[in-house]
Amino acid sequence: MNDRSGWLLLAVAIFAPSAMAQSRGELLYATHCISCHTTEMHWRDKRSASNWMALKVQVRRWQDAASLAWSDGDILDVSRYLNESIYHFEQMADSVSSLSVAGDAPAPTPTLPAPHR
Repeated sequence: MNDRSGWLLLAVAIFAPSAMAQSRGELLYATHCISCHTTEMHWRDKRSASNWMALKVQVRRWQDAASLAWSDGDILDVSRYLNESIYHFEQMADSVSSLSVAGDAPAPTPTLPAPHR
């Protein structure tokens, strides 16, 4: 192994773990939200998120306002990142589909009428 490849391996060993340690939620937040939503925003007295469900609703609301077209999974990932790093609300067991807010929920599946005999 030459010196050049040794340095390259050392650089990868030093920098790769920190890059890989970022969650998808953290990356989405850092890419799309941090320019307006600094940590002071999350610590203010009149913050909108007061529990786990409210936090998810706010993440959905702001991604809609920014026209980001995130999936339910993206919204959940960002909510989890914010909760783990800032809010520390008790997380309820939820599925990705439980992120819908009023008016945004899918329409119920129609039932077929019973066959006539």
